[in-house]
Amino acid sequence: MDKSPDAFRTISEVAEDLDVPQHVLRFWETRFNHIKPLKRGGGRRYYRPDDVDLLKGIRHLLYGEGYTIKGVQRILKEEGVRFVQGIGRGEQSVTTLHPEVEQAGVEELELPDGSHLYEEEAPACVPLLQGLSPDARRGLQAVLDELYECDRVLASLKGPGEASPGE
Repeated sequence: MDKSPDAFRTISEVAEDLDVPQHVLRFWETRFNHIKPLKRGGGRRYYRPDDVDLLKGIRHLLYGEGYTIKGVQRILKEEGVRFVQGIGRGEQSVTTLHPEVEQAGVEELELPDGSHLYEEEAPACVPLLQGLSPDARRGLQAVLDELYECDRVLASLKGPGEASPGE
């Protein structure tokens, strides 16, 4: 039996609906402070319908339109949560945005620590980025996001005073 449209959704339901791994949703919570699922015993997350619409909008902007995390953060700041929720519901279009809101492109790649690689800072990498299609750049961004999340999980498992293998 299907849930009511107003019912809360678990992280596994939302992840399946958005076709993203659960850890990506948890990672997005660290990057977008507007994502605030209810947390119950044991840290279980429950997403309201508005939360799901926001996540759908964020997913569309990141994966469908090629925006960087920083670009989506700027959209949320300038246009508001309702605008991004509208994108998630298919009621808004990104073509209504201001042109200065950045999209991922040849000149920029977001690194796992939230910093950005710009053409003028790393010219040796630019030819590699130029050869990538928008889909490949989005895929690379997703891999970087997953690596960052793995690093975060590993750091949380380390005991006090323990160094990472690379340190």
